[in-house]
Formats: sequence, C-alpha cells, structure tokens
Amino acid sequence: MRRLSAAFLLLAAMLLTTAAQAESPQERIRERLKESFPDMPLDSIRETEREGLYAVQGGGNLLYTTADGRYLFTGQMLRLGDGGIANLTEQTRTRQRRQTLSKLDSGEMIRFGPDEGGVKADLYVFTDTTCGYCRKLHRDMEALNDLGIRVNYLAYPRGGPGSKGARQLNAVWCSDDRRSAMTRAKQGESVSAGQCESPVQSHFRMGRAFGVRGTPALVTESGRMIRGYKPPRVLARELGLDG
Repeated sequence: MRRLSAAFLLLAAMLLTTAAQAESPQERIRERLKESFPDMPLDSIRETEREGLYAVQGGGNLLYTTADGRYLFTGQMLRLGDGGIANLTEQTRTRQRRQTLSKLDSGEMIRFGPDEGGVKADLYVFTDTTCGYCRKLHRDMEALNDLGIRVNYLAYPRGGPGSKGARQLNAVWCSDDRRSAMTRAKQGESVSAGQCESPVQSHFRMGRAFGVRGTPALVTESGRMIRGYKPPRVLARELGLDG
C-alpha cells in the first residue's frame, strides 16, 4: 500500500510538472494581456536578449513585460556597453520595417526614379499631398533621381483615414496616371477619379506601425527611419551615395 501511495504521489508530481511546463511564458503573457486588454492586438511575443523580459508587438505598439505578464513597460529599451548606447527598441522597429517593405507589391506604390539600371538606392516615403514639406520634397524629384535615388510613395493622410487629405490621396491612387496625379495634387491642383480599392488605409496603418507621426517620413531599404524633409545631397549621404 505504501509503495502504491508513493507511486501515486510521484505520478501526480510528474503530471503537475508537465502541466506547468506546457504553459510557456508567451502563453502566460498572452492570457494575462487578453484578460486585461481584450481588444489589444498581439502580433508577436518574444524573449529579448535580457533573460526574463519579453517584447510584445501588436497594432503598431511595442511594449515589454516580465515572464509572468504582471509588469508592463513602455518606451525605449537601451543597452549600455563599452561601445556606447544601443537602442534595442529602434533595432526591433528597424527589423520590422525592413521585413514589411520587402513584402510590398510595387504596384501599391507610386514610383519616381531613373531607369532601372540607374537606381542606386530605394527610398520609401510616407507622403500627404496637403503637406508643405512633402511638396518641397516632390519639387526635388529630378535632383533625387539624378543622384540614383528612386522614390517609392506610400500614402499617409495626416488627418486620418476620413480626412480631406485621405480623400485626395485616394483620388491620386485611383487615377489612370498616378504619377501625373501626384504631381498635380502637390502643385495644389484638384484631382478627381472614380472609386477603386486603393491602398491608402493599409498604408496609413503601416505607417502607424512603423512609428510615423508626421510627413514626409522616409524609410531606407534597411528599415531605418529618416524623419522630415532633407535636401537631395543630404539624403544621398544618408543613403551612402555621397561617393
């Protein structure tokens, strides 16, 4: 009887251990966040380089939590080392942007660039036709193209998906000649077009996920964000084309 009791207790202990191991930290974090924030999207939960601290991404947000999901942290995660300060949060965002851009269909964008053989660098630009500095950047297009920079426009209506700027961007993307429509809109002309399934809203969501807060917002092929207007020569240096 004692042997049976001992065997039973051992089996029970094994089952409890197995059950505890079956629930990973990611599962615990997901459960706790869903309890507290049921509407919060959760795209990924992964352990950071700091053991026991997890990065949670969802809906364009990036936050950190302990393995039990009880403590949440927002803001920048910095690592101090002999080589200086490394911004781990921006590194994560850069990687995310690069992966997203690599999957984009070129047909979603409005492209201005030199002939294919003359392209030295691609620049992805979240733009709004009502933005003064976006218009200034567009006036630099010939100079940018001469430097080998291809500009790939993505829509980012600053006033949101229901704004006047969003309606104008929709008209540009629904035009038969998108490039001409973009130029005319940025010259202050009115652009009209029929309805179509434009990517304006999906671009806006992408921009929010990228951390765009104003326009123009420029993103390199590597996923690095360049905020605001820069003259052509400055952009060329930013893209490693100053040689």
